[in-house]
This record gives sequence, structure tokens and C-alpha cells, in this order.
Amino acid sequence: MTRITRLTHAAACALGLAFLSGTAAIAAEDAAGITTSVTPDTLPAKKQTEPGLYITAAEAAALLETRDDVVLIDVRTPEETMFVGFPTVADANIPYLNVDPAHRHNPERGSYAMTHNPGFVPATLDLLDQTDARAALVMCRSGGRSASAVNALAGAGVDVPLYSVVDGFEGDKNEAGKRTVNGWKNAGAPWTAKIPAGFLHEAD
Repeated sequence: MTRITRLTHAAACALGLAFLSGTAAIAAEDAAGITTSVTPDTLPAKKQTEPGLYITAAEAAALLETRDDVVLIDVRTPEETMFVGFPTVADANIPYLNVDPAHRHNPERGSYAMTHNPGFVPATLDLLDQTDARAALVMCRSGGRSASAVNALAGAGVDVPLYSVVDGFEGDKNEAGKRTVNGWKNAGAPWTAKIPAGFLHEAD
């Protein structure tokens, strides 16, 4: 979905998502005019960032219904976006980490190893330059990788406000280990698994 098309969505969707976000405690607006209910000191260390800017998935969805000057960057692997889905309003998929091509096994995590994407920062800088965004929302599965990605961008000198979506696309796990607590999908925000041409963004 293009950034302009977002503005044509029904206002009722935005209001419903804002209600789901639990916006009882609203923080002060940043330079881009974004408010959020996230209290930084309640976040685990792995979800905290150097810029200290955070937003929930439900709040992000509501925001993007009315703002065409804010970009949403999905930093998960292309495989995740293809098999699990991604927000229809996401501007680009720029992986922060990729699955190790050799599929080395990580016994502690019970998964395949991940490797850093050397093109992550250049590709993101390229996207921000193309869109002239006033702020960027960075999303992963549940808020860990997005925090690391935000720190990498901040360290590279990105000067637009960088928000980590603290609950990501799938959300945190419940006591049974299921991702049903929060996140973009659980908020009922629009998503798809149909990858459009050019969604995977790479620097020229």
C-alpha cells in the first residue's frame, strides 16, 4: 500500500486501533508530533533503544491511517514476511538480520543462526532519503530486533525520530508460549502475505 493510499482508509479503523492501544497514559509529543502510551522503564533491556522512542503496534496502525509522512520499516527476514505476513502499510522490508545461508543450528535458541545484513543501514538511509520522512517506525516480530536496528541507525547518524514498535508484528508470548498477547496481528491491524514487487529494499 502506498503512503498516500493510507489516508483513504476509514476513520473508524484508526479509532478502533487507538482504543486497543490502551492510550490512558500519553507521553509528550516528539518533533514529529507522535504520541505514545509506552512507558520506557517498563520495557525489558533487550527492547530499549538509545533514542528512547517507542510505540505499540496498535498505536502505529492508528497513526499510519492518518499520516503519510511517517514510514514503517519491517526489519524481519524476507522469509518471515512471506510465510507469516507483514503490515499492508509497511513501506519496505529491510532485514536487520538474515537467516544464515549455511543454516547453522543454534542449540540454545532451537533455531538456525542469524547473520547481520551489511546492507541494512545503507538501504534504510536510501529509503529515508527517497521518502523525506519526518519519522520512522521500525518493526520486527516482537520488539527485540527492532530495538537493535534502531540503535544501529542511531549510531549511523540517522537524525529523524526512530520509533521501535515494542510488540512487533506477532507480539509477545503468553504463559503457554503462544504469541497472542499483543502485536500487529493481534490488534486486528491490516496485513497480508502477498509480497509486492520492490518490497525488499536494497541500496543502489
